[in-house]
Amino acid sequence: MKFSVLILLLSLVAVAQSPAPQQAPEPVGKTPPNAANPQDANAQKAHELINQAIQALGGQAYLTIQDIRQQGRAYSFYHGEANSLGTLFWRFWKWPDKDRVELTKQRDVIYIVNGDKGYETTFRGTRPDESKSVTESLRQREFSLDHILRLWLSQPDVALFYEGQTVADNRQAERVTIMNSQKQAVMLYLDQQTHLPIKKTFTWRDPETRDRNEEAEVYGDYHLVQGINTPFQVVREHNREMTRQRFLTSVAYNSGIPDSLFEAKVTYDPEAKKPRP
Repeated sequence: MKFSVLILLLSLVAVAQSPAPQQAPEPVGKTPPNAANPQDANAQKAHELINQAIQALGGQAYLTIQDIRQQGRAYSFYHGEANSLGTLFWRFWKWPDKDRVELTKQRDVIYIVNGDKGYETTFRGTRPDESKSVTESLRQREFSLDHILRLWLSQPDVALFYEGQTVADNRQAERVTIMNSQKQAVMLYLDQQTHLPIKKTFTWRDPETRDRNEEAEVYGDYHLVQGINTPFQVVREHNREMTRQRFLTSVAYNSGIPDSLFEAKVTYDPEAKKPRP
């Protein structure tokens, strides 16, 4: 199986150097960290909407999530058409940079991302994952909703912009752009009624082709789990074309997942040269 299956499952994550969870911002009632001029109505409006979104997600309960256990089924698409019957998955995630996904009924195909390293386990053994797949996983984690709301907002030079009203996934939405200190930008679409995130988009440029790519995630079917509003359906899009879809059947937060679950020992390297006879 390709690591792309793992990427589907990293809607919350995906892996960069990060501060401890207790450093997450406390949004409600705070002055926007970017607002040098408190009279900036646009920045104030954007900050108010982001605060509402964080509170809708669960407030401090959301901002201080330590780990997540998930179970569900994932699908991949090609040119908008499903190209599989779906893959069962079990996922274990630990803030800020650990992720483990187990696939198939036997749970014998495993992908691990720990820090900036990736590993794949199959019947052949455990090997380092392909660098391109790991790079994509790290990108998705850097632009994940968790990192945006828990890390980007704590940066001193973060900027927020209110982009007006629109429609996202057939729902009335408010648009807010968040730009971090590295000038990376994400646009969030927030439900006008519930204030929950509907959609997230960001762009990146391929270092080889220099092509500009747009990535999007659409969130739906929210359920309140342990005080945290959780999307049980996540759709991934690449350049406005559906590529992956994930449905959750169960979620548990802060169950005390040990670090050892994300450790991997390489047992074979397919690129290693075989000794001559």
